[in-house]
Amino acid sequence: MLEHTSADTQAAAAAAATLHLRITIVGATVDLLRDVPFHEARAVQVAERMGISVEELEQHFPSWDGLVLAAVDRWNGGRMDEVTREVGDGSTVELLRAIVASNAEDPALMRLLVALLSVAGNPEHPMATYLRSRYQLFYAQVKRGLERDIAVGRAPHTMEPRRGAEQLIALYEGLQLQALLRSDLDLVAAFDRAVARLERGWMERYEPHAARRHATWSDGDDGSWDI
Repeated sequence: MLEHTSADTQAAAAAAATLHLRITIVGATVDLLRDVPFHEARAVQVAERMGISVEELEQHFPSWDGLVLAAVDRWNGGRMDEVTREVGDGSTVELLRAIVASNAEDPALMRLLVALLSVAGNPEHPMATYLRSRYQLFYAQVKRGLERDIAVGRAPHTMEPRRGAEQLIALYEGLQLQALLRSDLDLVAAFDRAVARLERGWMERYEPHAARRHATWSDGDDGSWDI
């Protein structure tokens, strides 16, 4: 009986040590991706930072792509948990604004997420399926949030949630890409300006472009559209 208890204890200790090492490897990968551009990061650099061999690292994470995804989930997941707590019961626009502000404070994560969008765009890449599924989940989260905003009166019923989600995510992603390329862009302020225009448009019922193709901009004092 005692022999079984001792063996169980040793097995539990070994499992705990393995789990701790895996968690440490993922954390070291997050640190590497914070310091090194995604396309330059390699498993050997993680191993060097930890003082272990690549062979030992690969015993726990045979695939570099799998390790990168685990690191992204840790890094971005922790950030999203914090942002969600801060926003609480706020609107979907407030949630996106909080994500934008978080990205502005942590440009390394923003660079990584933008780089992974390019990876996801290549269906032949080993990480593409997983990244696309995460992207679909994010889109669904935004869409559901807008549906709830309409239900509680925080967004107009003239806004179609699936289109609103497309537009809101387009603002979020497009502006963060510009922020990586333009040092003069204030990301949060730019988002506030753009989303104010977007929300104003949501209050109007959508008209196909063909119905407005004869519209012209008036140079008069009222600055209005003439048909």
